[in-house]
Amino acid sequence: MLKWWWVGAFGAFMKRRSGRARAAAPPPENVALVVGSTLLDIVGAALLDILPLPDTPGGPWKVYALSRRPLPPWSAALPPAVFHHHLDLADPAAVADALAPLTDISHVFYVTWDPRPTHGEGREANGAMLRNVLSAIVPNCPGLLHVCLQTSRKHYVDLFEPLSGAPLALRPYSEDLPRLDCPDLEDVLLDGLASSRRVTSIFGFSPRSARNAIASLCVYAAICRKEGLVLRWPGSRVAWEGFSDASDAELVAEHALWAAMESNGKNEPFNCSNGDIFKWQQLWPILANQFGVEWTGYPGEDQRFMLEEAMAGKEGVWSEIVNENGLVETELNEITNWGCIDGMINMERENLDTMNKSMEYGFFGFWNKVRFFNTWIDKVKVDKIVP
Repeated sequence: MLKWWWVGAFGAFMKRRSGRARAAAPPPENVALVVGSTLLDIVGAALLDILPLPDTPGGPWKVYALSRRPLPPWSAALPPAVFHHHLDLADPAAVADALAPLTDISHVFYVTWDPRPTHGEGREANGAMLRNVLSAIVPNCPGLLHVCLQTSRKHYVDLFEPLSGAPLALRPYSEDLPRLDCPDLEDVLLDGLASSRRVTSIFGFSPRSARNAIASLCVYAAICRKEGLVLRWPGSRVAWEGFSDASDAELVAEHALWAAMESNGKNEPFNCSNGDIFKWQQLWPILANQFGVEWTGYPGEDQRFMLEEAMAGKEGVWSEIVNENGLVETELNEITNWGCIDGMINMERENLDTMNKSMEYGFFGFWNKVRFFNTWIDKVKVDKIVP
């Protein structure tokens, strides 16, 4: 069984800044293809941080990174061991041409998702993208050992009709619960070769990501400070007072690596959350303190509002904040997703899962979300994304 090589609470960001990684590195033992690596999925960005480290199990890894668009000019430089390609995964010919020379891939980390309006459209579009990738890799990579797939809690909860999901009595959700009648990418896994992780709300940061919860909240707080406003809680009473969980991007990346290296992880689904729970009333004062603003809690149903509406038309305000604080030049829609935040903080029931299966199989990583909420805010500040 793989012995985890560091404590999960000390993620790649802290490890990198501590200078504990060795300077010299042996030749790569494994070669990863990270699909959805930098521009869409936050977990992909975390994998690019972790895999090239000299003391990562099975490494240091050689890494190919795929994303739809080129890196924005303001994004952090990729490590030297990462080779970035950008292409449209929906174009089978382009995918085949781009991946044909990459015959040394041993592990695939598929962490992208193209959101669509309905279950059927989502499964058709994303299933086709995954098939295009695997059709190009499987025949041409004789050393392929494992495919890690990232899905979500929609296995248990219908995101389109949340009140029709799993009965409340089944919470916290465990991996052996039957799937809802809304199939997703787990249906097109290669039998015996792959594993999947079902994540919840992801905390982390990546350029132009559709899941930039941390950056979105930081921008909201920065705009409140700029306009002299109180940081108001926009969401539901359930989210404010009830228990929530989250999936830290670096912990999900660590879990994906663990499953890829652990023999028991093959052909298995796992939940992947932080192993702890929190309340938004714990995190809200932390956010306010980081930006020096006053805050208010749940104000009652008649005072709830949607950030997507409240932040509409704030592009000029954000441009002023960027210029006044010497931040990297970003557009508001490149680093925020208000709809993502609105969905996260307006839940009407608690949805929690268990990590029991992972622990039974030997993964003991965890993330103290109250403590590391501060860490992620510090990271986007250090990178000069927010003031």
